[in-house]
Amino acid sequence: MDTHIRDLRYFVAVAEELSFTRAAGERLYISQPSLSRQIRQLESSLRTRLFDRDRRTVALTPAGAELLPRARQIIEQWEQAQRAVADVSRDSLTVGFQTRIARGIIAAAAERLPGHNLRFRQISWGDPSVGLAGRQVDVAVAWLPVPSGISWEVVSTEDRWVALPARHRLAGRATVTLAELADEPFVALPASAGPMRAFWLATAERDRPPVVGAEVETAEEAIEAVAAGHAVVLVSAVNAELYRHDDVVCVPVTGLEPARLAVAWRSDDHRPAIHAIAHTLMTCLCPT
Repeated sequence: MDTHIRDLRYFVAVAEELSFTRAAGERLYISQPSLSRQIRQLESSLRTRLFDRDRRTVALTPAGAELLPRARQIIEQWEQAQRAVADVSRDSLTVGFQTRIARGIIAAAAERLPGHNLRFRQISWGDPSVGLAGRQVDVAVAWLPVPSGISWEVVSTEDRWVALPARHRLAGRATVTLAELADEPFVALPASAGPMRAFWLATAERDRPPVVGAEVETAEEAIEAVAAGHAVVLVSAVNAELYRHDDVVCVPVTGLEPARLAVAWRSDDHRPAIHAIAHTLMTCLCPT
């Protein structure tokens, strides 16, 4: 069901913007090719074209115009159903994360919220909302940036390091620069990660596009790719410690904008329990 709802959300975004570029970059935070592929799959499943498009314009076909109000209604009904289920089981809250949460945080959060059943769910790097947009989770511990429609509070600012194979030529250095890594193949997040993929490839600080040696869905996969010698990867300082590996060496990279870790929640979710767990996580995660 979540996959079908996602495809309808994609369709509605394109239909409202009448632009694949704006819908992909400003509303969905996914790559334009990925969005085009999902729309083609939706058209294939419905056995009809939903858009007439050329290099300059995008317009709804009669079938697309017929689908648009129905798609909005289906999405709204699904969200109402999710809210109803959440109200019935309001003592159960799910926290999303993509990289490991610092040691002791889960136990500390559970201890401070004894009236709630806290669940923790790892979300693929391919979802830049860390499960919030699809309502898989209620609150998330997220590395910024996150898509619009999500509120957040920064709890930690971390320098970016690089994880290198233990036998790499730079593994013994105290620090390295991005220029020294320019020709290295890098581990990349999936294209659907959007701006977060660009941040962890440091594209804004480069003078030429990065070399992508591997794409991964999780932090664990990234570290394994490095250990196998396939690529290097940027990590936060805290994750350099949490993902310690015998075959991987982590070194600080100078001159990079630091990474920001935040507690995030849907902006339209005003349940008191959401703010309670968000505050608790911020208290537990903020350095003392």
